[in-house]
Amino acid sequence: MDTFEAFKARKLSEGYDEVLLREWSPGFANEPHEHPFDTDAVVAQGEYWLTMNGQTTHFKTGEVFQVARGVTHSERYGAEGAVFWAARKN
Repeated sequence: MDTFEAFKARKLSEGYDEVLLREWSPGFANEPHEHPFDTDAVVAQGEYWLTMNGQTTHFKTGEVFQVARGVTHSERYGAEGAVFWAARKN
């Protein structure tokens, strides 16, 4: 897996305009919501469940996921919390 800096440089070169390191508390879950940007992300540590379009997918360290702008989704994080790197196209 890349370092955060390598991931950030690659995503900026691909046209993403914002790259963030996000940390989530153990067991955190949120309500269904949407974002005004496209997201391409990788789980850097921990595990994460993403629910969208009626389907829940479980992601572990090193796995990637995408969420398109305007898509309703919810998130849940594992017992150890999670860290992911998120590239956004606003």
